[in-house]
Amino acid sequence: MSSFVDEAQLHAKAGDGGAGSVAFRREAHVDRGGPDGGDGGGGGDVWLVASTNVSSLLGFRDHPHRRAGDGTHGGGKKRHGARGADLEVPVPVGTRVRDRDGEVVADLASPGDRWLAAAGGRGGRGNARFLSNRRRAPSFAEQGEPGEEHWYGLDLALVADVALVGFPNVGKSTLISRISAARPKIADYPFTTLEPNLGVVRVGATDLVVADVPGLVEGAAEGRGLGHRFLRHVTRARVLVVLLDLSPASPLPPGEQERILLSELGRYEPALLERPRLVVGSKADVAEREAGREPAPVALEISSVTGRGIDDLVGALATHVRAAREAVPGPSQGTVLHRPEPDGFVVVASGPGRFEVTGRSARRAVAVSDLTSDEAASFVAARLARLGVDRALSRAGARDGDLVTIGDLSFTWYRDQAEYTGTPAARRRHRA
Repeated sequence: MSSFVDEAQLHAKAGDGGAGSVAFRREAHVDRGGPDGGDGGGGGDVWLVASTNVSSLLGFRDHPHRRAGDGTHGGGKKRHGARGADLEVPVPVGTRVRDRDGEVVADLASPGDRWLAAAGGRGGRGNARFLSNRRRAPSFAEQGEPGEEHWYGLDLALVADVALVGFPNVGKSTLISRISAARPKIADYPFTTLEPNLGVVRVGATDLVVADVPGLVEGAAEGRGLGHRFLRHVTRARVLVVLLDLSPASPLPPGEQERILLSELGRYEPALLERPRLVVGSKADVAEREAGREPAPVALEISSVTGRGIDDLVGALATHVRAAREAVPGPSQGTVLHRPEPDGFVVVASGPGRFEVTGRSARRAVAVSDLTSDEAASFVAARLARLGVDRALSRAGARDGDLVTIGDLSFTWYRDQAEYTGTPAARRRHRA
């Protein structure tokens, strides 16, 4: 079983917030002790962190679920619950995160890049928070807010200085084993390499990371021969080495090989054709020179078996990579903007006589510990009225006796005329 996985799924579940406490001060010689319930702790967040210690998405293939810690509940004597532990999930450098629609929402291209995959739920407020001149002994508290929960698609595009591009069995694996300490599988049949290999080449004080990308075939840009998965690993390379087979056993002449390879790169991502590239002829030790034959369109001819041209190739790569690094220092660690769910709400008719109110603020308004209490129900009704939920329901066509659902709460709605008619003083008297 291959240990290299470049596509996987992630289920990120943030921690739930802890519930607020309902408690009252009970001490000797303290008459009529007031509410002292503490707040619940917030849930932990799930963060994705680009790490050089991880080279593959293998850890997500069979175990895609990652969950942060839950916040603990509040207690009496205004003891607040502890916040749930955040979870940092290491992913390889070069990991891209996609939402369920396939859109890229994060690109962790540099070591240390972080992205918030799921935000923890807010902790509920204890009953001490609801003390007021009119409400001297609140007997309710807020429930904790559930943490966010999302499915993401992860795909990995290797970050390398140089990418070796060529047809199957052109000699890419042999070349990378010659110029670096990498030891890929090498054989004399096509598609020996089914996963990318990375090798580090040291030239003086400069280290070059070289990627051996599995062989491309014509039609790779449309996915033929797993082309999409292979071409993805070329996109981050600073310099491309187009390797052409010069041996007489090659089914295509070098010029035709180059035309097809560049065509596939351009069709997959046109910007790849603007990258610095070096066209190199491989297997020069077995190449035949026929009289009158058009010379191969290569800048260098090499033989990974005899070592011919290897030093010249490494020197040329170092020159191209240094120039590319000076022109573009590398993947920038840009700021990722997190857009939380808006605090507004939306009223939707879910059927005859049925309405659903969605939105974070509406869900928070009904998240109290005991809605069977008249005091708590009055508080929630006033809270919804202040948010404008009653007006929105009226505009949406709700009538007395219709069923309204907000989160896990369903109730029969009656329009309170005092909220819409009468004097401002009457509306103020109605509010809790």
